[in-house]
Amino acid sequence: MTTELVAEAIKKAGIAWINIPGGPSLCLWVMPLEGALVVVCGPGEQQAPGLAEAAHAEVRLRGDNGGLIVIVEARVERLTPGSEAWNEIAPQLAGKRLNASGTAEELVARWAEAGSAVLRLTPGDEPVSAPHLPTGSEAAPVRETPARTKVRRPFRLHRVRKRKP
Repeated sequence: MTTELVAEAIKKAGIAWINIPGGPSLCLWVMPLEGALVVVCGPGEQQAPGLAEAAHAEVRLRGDNGGLIVIVEARVERLTPGSEAWNEIAPQLAGKRLNASGTAEELVARWAEAGSAVLRLTPGDEPVSAPHLPTGSEAAPVRETPARTKVRRPFRLHRVRKRKP
């Protein structure tokens, strides 16, 4: 049974910081559902290396002011395509997925075909909340990425001259 704080934070969650043991913390889009969080990751979706194979993950949830209010250990359960839980949860998740091409049914079929992971994160019994939350900055150093590009000056077709007063 989760505490009232965790239940309320889950109801209001749109994103969560999820930390897989041995990996970096990832900010992931989540959908609250019946006291748990549902996440989709994999090909064509948000990347969460190792989350689908993990048994547990640390979930950090924010409050109304955007700050951290609770940290909870969650059990990770992967839903298998065609199962009763998949047939109930995946269409709801697809309906909430913004900017997806196609209908919810097509998106669910694409997830099943591509091997995307639909995961249910169920919180454990012992959350960490105020006053036991970390007080210092837990910011990690910036990770290397191939997405960096050298910034150039903007192209101008015609020379812009300053007008004399």
